[in-house]
Amino acid sequence: MGTVTRTEPRPVARPAPERRISGQIISFALVGVVNTGIYYGLYLLFLSGLPYLAAHILAFALSMTGSFFLNARFTYRTRPTWRKFLLFPLTNVTNFLITTAGVYVVVDVLHAGNRFAPLLASGAAIPVTFLVSRTIMLRGSRTG
Repeated sequence: MGTVTRTEPRPVARPAPERRISGQIISFALVGVVNTGIYYGLYLLFLSGLPYLAAHILAFALSMTGSFFLNARFTYRTRPTWRKFLLFPLTNVTNFLITTAGVYVVVDVLHAGNRFAPLLASGAAIPVTFLVSRTIMLRGSRTG
């Protein structure tokens, strides 16, 4: 008599569960710490050969690209798309303006030095950046 093989039903692919906003905030903060470290390292590297505002702008642009991919993967658990990639930097215009103005104020108005100015200036931009990036990254998907 032949052997009867029993086939198990295949699991149904389900979408990844939505993360609560509190989990997104924590992940956003952790990605922000990593991204700030990357930004600051690049800023110091570029500062050795560029004026401080040029070093800030270049480091900001490069770290924002990394931030997009880290946030897509770990914070919002969404697939990165060209549309989101192209919109993400546009939503950070507010962040850029706040941090750039802050760097200018710390260095040229307060005369506090240029090495730590970006770290001081970035604090005010964090809540705005979270809300705007969340809107862009989760556009078109259900939010919890």
